[in-house]
Amino acid sequence: MIALCGLAAILLLLGTLGWMQRATIAVWLAPEKIAAAETAGQSKRANDRFWDALHGGRYEELPGVIEALTAAYLENPRDAETAAHIAFSHVWFASERSRLDRVPATMTEHIALARRYFAEAVRLAPTDERFKGFLASMELAEAKIHGDEKLLRRGYFNLMASVDGWPEFNLFTAGYVLSGLPFTDPMYAEAVEYQWRNIDVCVGEKFDRRGGDATKYLALETTTGPKRACWNSWIAPHNFEGFFLNLGDMLVKQGDAATARRVYAYAKLSKTYAQWPFRSVLEGRIAQAEENIALFRDPKPGERTRTLMAHSAFSCMVCHQQ
Repeated sequence: MIALCGLAAILLLLGTLGWMQRATIAVWLAPEKIAAAETAGQSKRANDRFWDALHGGRYEELPGVIEALTAAYLENPRDAETAAHIAFSHVWFASERSRLDRVPATMTEHIALARRYFAEAVRLAPTDERFKGFLASMELAEAKIHGDEKLLRRGYFNLMASVDGWPEFNLFTAGYVLSGLPFTDPMYAEAVEYQWRNIDVCVGEKFDRRGGDATKYLALETTTGPKRACWNSWIAPHNFEGFFLNLGDMLVKQGDAATARRVYAYAKLSKTYAQWPFRSVLEGRIAQAEENIALFRDPKPGERTRTLMAHSAFSCMVCHQQ
């Protein structure tokens, strides 16, 4: 009511101007939406539920998780963390849709909602480059759904801007998002190069694109600063393993099974490899690298495992499931 009274007063003061002029000035004078100081109460409980489901790999709990997070957001729409986790939940639901026996056409709504809530997260936490990268990814996904070339271009350049903001994190995001392009598309080769560059910025030098010795870099592992995104963390307990599974998959799709095998094997260098739920997937990838070239280039409808990581039933879980 206070806000509406304030708007009425502004319109009264601007009464001599035309409607378009008044609208422009009224919107310009509106107060900015400010983030809440902390996540507490219902929001904290809902966010804890999100992490519990994500780390447990319990995709089937997503409807309840989304309901709880959305209810918390309605109670406190200034919480950036809650907005981001609503978006992440919708991304997870859409990304691992091959788990479902039948994928409804309305699955696209999860992409639209993810984009909307990532936009709110960016608005509330404008310095968080992760949110910017994910928002750009959803812009690309939604542009593809709608055949919207302007949104496609905006999403691409926003993604590149997020890479500049945090290359250790968003080079992976960029390559992963673009991994679904046809292997003949020049931008697919660019996407593979983003993954190699991700290693470069993590280790501080250009890494051998033929799959060189990675053991000498293990001492660089850290949990602080921008380079923490290069390693495993509480948020992504198997980020290291998942990164090399994805890069291996992208190299297989490119037709380089020999280098892919060497890259897949890097995942075994992780201190937590023995606890990784997807070890058998990696072993299968190494054994079937040549056979998978055709499968990754022309995936079978409904295939859940022997398909590019980004299209699989574990596209999020490969890094996040404990």
